[in-house]
Amino acid sequence: MRSCLLTLPCAFSHSRKDEAFFMDLSIFLIQCLNALQYGLLLFLVASGLTLIFGIMGVINLAHGSFYMIGAYMAYALAPVVASTFGGGFFATLAVGVVLAVLLGYVLEWAFFSFLYEREHLQQVLMTYGLILVFEELRSLLVGDEVHGVEVPAFLAGTLPLGELMTYPVYRLFVSGVCLVLALGMYLVFTRTRLGMMIRAGSTNREMVQSLGIDIKFLYRVVFAAGLGVAVLAGMVAAPVSSVYPGMGDSVLIICFVIVVIGGIGSIRGALLAALLIGFVDTFGKVFLPQAAGVLVYVLMALILLWKPDGLFKAG
Repeated sequence: MRSCLLTLPCAFSHSRKDEAFFMDLSIFLIQCLNALQYGLLLFLVASGLTLIFGIMGVINLAHGSFYMIGAYMAYALAPVVASTFGGGFFATLAVGVVLAVLLGYVLEWAFFSFLYEREHLQQVLMTYGLILVFEELRSLLVGDEVHGVEVPAFLAGTLPLGELMTYPVYRLFVSGVCLVLALGMYLVFTRTRLGMMIRAGSTNREMVQSLGIDIKFLYRVVFAAGLGVAVLAGMVAAPVSSVYPGMGDSVLIICFVIVVIGGIGSIRGALLAALLIGFVDTFGKVFLPQAAGVLVYVLMALILLWKPDGLFKAG
């Protein structure tokens, strides 16, 4: 009897240790998925800034506002699309992206087309003015309250991770959307004539014009695509986070960090930088919550000390 009493606590402690180990493993896996999803979402926003800033050479401080516009579109367009077209989540995304591309085309024609040959200070002042305009329009149209966007019913479930933890299906959907768009952008830039013209126009505008290519129209397409991608990122992120005023400000800063780390004008560099920032920020909040806000900028400083031009060159 004494030997049995002595062995029981040992068996119990081992089972508790195994349970704690698997619980910690599940938590670690969830944090990895969160970091991946956050990094891919950051890439989706930053890729638009890479197109506008890295390829067109315009410092666009209003890019975060495009992300905010996308989130508010997800909130405001859903009932309109449902009543008009009878559609749901994907119809709302499609309508929002089409409107965003049209908005980008008009903005480039009306404002940004005059900035390519001007100093960066004028670009900063004009795009900052757009931030103020968008904020006032947002306040007039939808107010200053915090809004929530419901997750679509068919994506509202969870997937089990072990016996104790689950993970939302919608977060996996967001990661999948970002991966598909990243692959699509890579194929467009490396396998199509349009991508070849964009890459050539980012390095030598005069040469591209001498070949008979309308560089103004090309830049208009690039800007509209960049704005459309940022709006799409805001729309798919809206059900995960709240929709609130000024939500694009922090995203703008992180996007510029991503563009600088990855290499100005590099799509693959932006992808790698966004994933690095996603993991550093997510695990920093777990292990070093007090210093989590600084770790991203420490990462940027270390990478720029190692490679001053960023991880990759443009192209």
